[in-house]
Amino acid sequence: MADRYPPMDLSTIEEIENIWIPMPDGTKLAARLWLPKGQGPAPALLEYLPYRKRDFMRLRDEPMHRYYALHGYASIRVDLRGTGDSEGVLHDEYTAQEHEDAVAVIAWLAAQEWCSGAVGMTGISWGGFNALQVAALRPPALKAIITLCAADDRYADDAHYKGGCLLNENMQWGSVFMHYNALPPDPQIVGDRWRDMWRGRIAALQPFPAVWMGHPWRDEFWKHGSVCEDFAAVSCPVYAIGGWADGYTNAVSQLLEGLPGPRKGLIGPWSHAFPHDSVPGPSIGYLQEAVRWWDHWLKGIDDGIMDEPMLRVWVQDSLPPQPQYETRPGRWVAEADWPDAKAATRRYHLGWGHLSEAEHETHEVSFSSPHTMGVRGGEWCGFGSDGEAPRDQRSDDGGSQLFDSDPLAADIDLFGAPELTLDIKSDKPVAFLVARLCDVHPDGTSGRISFGILNLTHRDSHEFPSPLEPGTWYRVTLKLDDLGQAVPAGHRLRLALSTGYWPMIWPAPETAILTVRTGTGFLDLPVRPDRDDDAGLRPFGEPVAAPGAQQKKLSHMDMRRRVEIDLTTNEMVYTLRGDGGELGGAALARLEDIDLDIGFTMMKRYRIVEDDPLSAQTELVQSATLRRDDWSIRVDCRTRLSVTADAFQFSGDVEAFDGGAPFESRHWTVAIPRKLL
Repeated sequence: MADRYPPMDLSTIEEIENIWIPMPDGTKLAARLWLPKGQGPAPALLEYLPYRKRDFMRLRDEPMHRYYALHGYASIRVDLRGTGDSEGVLHDEYTAQEHEDAVAVIAWLAAQEWCSGAVGMTGISWGGFNALQVAALRPPALKAIITLCAADDRYADDAHYKGGCLLNENMQWGSVFMHYNALPPDPQIVGDRWRDMWRGRIAALQPFPAVWMGHPWRDEFWKHGSVCEDFAAVSCPVYAIGGWADGYTNAVSQLLEGLPGPRKGLIGPWSHAFPHDSVPGPSIGYLQEAVRWWDHWLKGIDDGIMDEPMLRVWVQDSLPPQPQYETRPGRWVAEADWPDAKAATRRYHLGWGHLSEAEHETHEVSFSSPHTMGVRGGEWCGFGSDGEAPRDQRSDDGGSQLFDSDPLAADIDLFGAPELTLDIKSDKPVAFLVARLCDVHPDGTSGRISFGILNLTHRDSHEFPSPLEPGTWYRVTLKLDDLGQAVPAGHRLRLALSTGYWPMIWPAPETAILTVRTGTGFLDLPVRPDRDDDAGLRPFGEPVAAPGAQQKKLSHMDMRRRVEIDLTTNEMVYTLRGDGGELGGAALARLEDIDLDIGFTMMKRYRIVEDDPLSAQTELVQSATLRRDDWSIRVDCRTRLSVTADAFQFSGDVEAFDGGAPFESRHWTVAIPRKLL
């Protein structure tokens, strides 16, 4: 592999540590700017995030934005209003104010003497979401976007709900968001007013997990910012990128299918990370690919990128399940258009413990899973950290109703979304169905390759759910997550059905027994035939980036994941400890170039008793430190979620310290009614 940071002459670019961008209401947003020298006005590339350009994201930002500047772009990294060093306060994700500010930033960029007037917008996760949302507003200077690891649907494909069930990720991400928003600006940037700005942010804090749990159905709150509500509003070219280990991959195919304008898609083996710097790999020369995209749409260079297939996908080889993968072997394939008119569907019918292409007699099969079922499921969204991948599924299979195929007679490639159709009934008015598709190796090892979740009260609509009538049969369809997976001859396919998936989702209020009919149920699999032209695809370059600042590790912290089961009480406790992933295993690190020490630690703990859904609890404890000379601040955040039959019980505490002395604190206790959840 080539050197990821080959020699690059940074003297050919200019770096501005902080520049202020005025908003129409007088608020000023803080930004870092990288400019190419001596070549006249250049197109601008905007990344617009709440994740603190100055410190926590510094090491991530510099290699990428410097690379863009070295290739002739004015690259700018803006802190959202109320975050990092920007003025104002931030009240929630993707607010109308955030969008208005973005439109103003783009207009300001286009008007600068160093800008050619053409602007591109890009980002991963939050930055991928708001790139899509701002594109839908059609600011005149915005000519193209790249969106990575983001979603077109904020309700169905984001960190809050999946299939109408509450994700524990809602609690984790919401708690991290609270903590981030409680951090102060850097006095070296904003001067003596930093304490007043800090106090204002803490006063404006919201208990975000509880705020989002107040909207358990697909209402106007989630429709706002969901570009799937009106794909036609996005008219500029869109490059959508995701990874199989990420939580947002379904969006790539949905965007390609829904958007009306020029578009491309790319799905690799990656986690929630940029394709040039991801675990699992193989990584690719993403920044070279991005420059090709920008050159075409912002500079008018015919580099052939739009002559290539619309969608390119990494089909992963079958591997035994592991806690983490450095790389996922496989191969690139491509589709000229999407949806693929040549795609084939293979239908497997459900028999008595059996999946086959032949139809079966009708029987009724009942099942109810222990509430510890799912602990082998891995994280909803992978970030490349140790132990986050789904493990061998056999212990979770033991708590599920299984349907196995015969050994495959020939290799198959699966690409697209499997779809399960069932006749099903429940003995409770609220019940969940979880379907896992597994690749079962000849030795019995079971690897999850896709899964889907459905709150059965949402069987007809996420917007207008209705309770189940116990004992009544319903015809339901459950779409599983997209996959790109090779399954070799001799392996079996396994459909595993369960009634819960802890700790990924919160359990239903009562232990339910589900009954399905064999004979009438079936699983449709998207089978992709071999195509000779896959071998002629243009290869990606080796992953490279510009040199960036380095951190000095002051205190190390390994990621730890432990599961404890008390056999006297049947309680399972799952505990994770780590640095949050931003500091490369450093609980405390020094950024030498700005003389700043930064630290972050997190502990997550999930509790549940095997036969009691109301015993579920989640707790997060976070601590962040910033210090330089005699400036030293710390912010601690502790959040907890438990449940009764009627309500979720959220509590949260934020405590801020200035020089070791208490500065401000906030406390919340919120009960959120369960609404068919």
